[in-house]
Amino acid sequence: MLTDFNARSPAEAEADLLACCASRAFAGKVAALRPYADLGRLLDAAEATVRELAWDDVLEALSAHPRIGERASGQSRESAWSRQEQSGVEDELRAALADGNRAYEERFGHVYLVCATGLTGAEMLARLRERLGNDEERERDAVRAELAAITRLRLTKLLGEAA
Repeated sequence: MLTDFNARSPAEAEADLLACCASRAFAGKVAALRPYADLGRLLDAAEATVRELAWDDVLEALSAHPRIGERASGQSRESAWSRQEQSGVEDELRAALADGNRAYEERFGHVYLVCATGLTGAEMLARLRERLGNDEERERDAVRAELAAITRLRLTKLLGEAA
């Protein structure tokens, strides 16, 4: 619930936010902007913050995301959410996604990120292959957009869990 989130200590709010986007800069800024009048304002602030992150902060957030097609391990909230988000990956596509992930990481130097919720494995693979044609600037924009979408979904889940 938003009122509970607004009332948390800065450290508690940042810990919750890190489960949604694993950038300390993101968590610190969004926590510092509290209180939020409604969920829409929180989501807007989170999206704006993600899109304004320095690239090193984006890379920090990416480090918490497993490769598409790999199952996140562990019992953390983030791992459970990741497994749920990637539930559309069919076993027969895992090898193709692994190959695509390797090519993407060689090209861009970081994990391929896509908001997987609601996508099939085939759709994720098609997007990966399409994005391999991006230049560095265009791909960074795509990564920020995907990270913002994932963060939005996870914030909505976080506040739904608190209700």
